[in-house]
Amino acid sequence: MNIGVIGAGSWGTCLANLLAKKGHNVVLWAYESDLVARMNQTHINDLYLPEIELAENLHFSDQLSEVACRDCLLLVPPSQMMRRVLSQAVAFIKDDALIVSASKGIENDTLLPMSDVLKQLLPEKVKQQTAFISGPTFAKEVALEQPSAVVVAAEDERVATRAQDVFNTDHFRVYTNNDVIGIELGGSLKNVIALAAGVCDGLGYGYNTRAALITRGLAEMKRIGLAMGAKADTFAGLAGMGDLVLTCTGDLSRNRTVGLELGKGRRLSEILGEMTMVAEGVKTTLSSYQLAEKLAVEVPIISQMYAILYQDKDPRQAVIELMQRELKSEYL
Repeated sequence: MNIGVIGAGSWGTCLANLLAKKGHNVVLWAYESDLVARMNQTHINDLYLPEIELAENLHFSDQLSEVACRDCLLLVPPSQMMRRVLSQAVAFIKDDALIVSASKGIENDTLLPMSDVLKQLLPEKVKQQTAFISGPTFAKEVALEQPSAVVVAAEDERVATRAQDVFNTDHFRVYTNNDVIGIELGGSLKNVIALAAGVCDGLGYGYNTRAALITRGLAEMKRIGLAMGAKADTFAGLAGMGDLVLTCTGDLSRNRTVGLELGKGRRLSEILGEMTMVAEGVKTTLSSYQLAEKLAVEVPIISQMYAILYQDKDPRQAVIELMQRELKSEYL
């Protein structure tokens, strides 16, 4: 299959490499023309996936016209860049193309998940051929072909099955789902909770704290999801609990790393200034906090994370306030 991949971060590069090694004809688009030149020469993405030698049959380009015209188009830009990049690419997309989004985030300003951004930008016919992939995956481990599992969701089961066939390999197992908004919110909101998990680790708290945070964080994710029409079961699956546990506990988690440094007392601007890759949770914290307010959904952990990031609140005080909230039933 002729596949174009837009977005050469660690996840986009990893998936492009997986598809190329499976035998597909894949071209990966990167914004940075100098990175494209180096990848064409060395077959290594030295910025975002430096330890992985990429497949010899994987090609690289900085021209959207060369990438977006393929039979399958995989979208993996940072979520806050999706609208800008897709707006430039849409003129080249084929009417019968399969569109798969692997970006995780909620757009600032509009508070839209990526599925709604795509609906606004894609031609009517192409909208019916979109799928969304999410789940507990670190790009490096997938690139090393360690066993991993994800879920791909589409409103049309046939589209989900088609995407499943494209991506599934012996080490990358793909399940299908029809809850698009559920897997999108799971993949987006877990990054906010992972920031909070990192804060707790940075403050020196232990496993009890982390377990409580993950469990109550999942409750907040589920509340927002249900308010937006998602299915409760989705949050017990790969894109919900699975991705949440991975991102809150794994040392490869960029969001947990940012939280860890915040908990140690460092300033956000300093932390982000040292990072090459994007920690999606920072901007998703803003949009998820505003979305919860719009939906009138109670999200105490997300609210405290918002206060830490955007109001310079002391992390230790945020934890104290969470623990001193009014007592209630677990399921309220």
